[in-house]
Amino acid sequence: MQHLKSTRDVPGTQRQYETIYILRADATTEQIHDINLRVRRVIESSNGKLIRVDNWGKRKLAYEIKKQLKGIYLYWLYLGESLLVAEIERNLRMLDLVIRYYTVKVEEGVDPQARPTQMDEESFVATATTIPDEEDTYLGRGGHDDPFAEHGLADDDDELIDEDHFATPPPPKEPPAVEAAEATVEAVEEVAVEPKPAADAEEE
Repeated sequence: MQHLKSTRDVPGTQRQYETIYILRADATTEQIHDINLRVRRVIESSNGKLIRVDNWGKRKLAYEIKKQLKGIYLYWLYLGESLLVAEIERNLRMLDLVIRYYTVKVEEGVDPQARPTQMDEESFVATATTIPDEEDTYLGRGGHDDPFAEHGLADDDDELIDEDHFATPPPPKEPPAVEAAEATVEAVEEVAVEPKPAADAEEE
């Protein structure tokens, strides 16, 4: 059965929607990318238009959801029809990594030509990368604060770790002037304590 557009929609226009979905905190970059790619294909196959995607990072949930205390938030802004929203949410409902999703209509009667997309392929791929939250940064789980990540090493593979790389550097050498002064003091002390010959001692 073919679905008809709402009679409230002006011909040639679309509605603007915002969808936020929350993924499990342990979702990998590859898994996030696969889910994002799936949602984008749904939008494109339904004659919708993607405006923007943002990865809001890992955040603490207001309450526990499916035994999760944190989640990775993805924000989507796009144009389409109400049937498109239903299809996106149907796909999200089937994914185990998605623990919550929510969609709101922002505007009606939007001219798609007047809303250019803000996404290119490079920026879309970047949305799969999640910035570590404060707890991960503090515990050194990923990010630039992780010394192993910073030096391109893996903390779970001893063969890749060069222990000398993290060894304590030797103390700095004393400047030549200091070394010369110390040598002079030692020489003076040796002369001061040198015993007199026995002949000189008898004459006294």
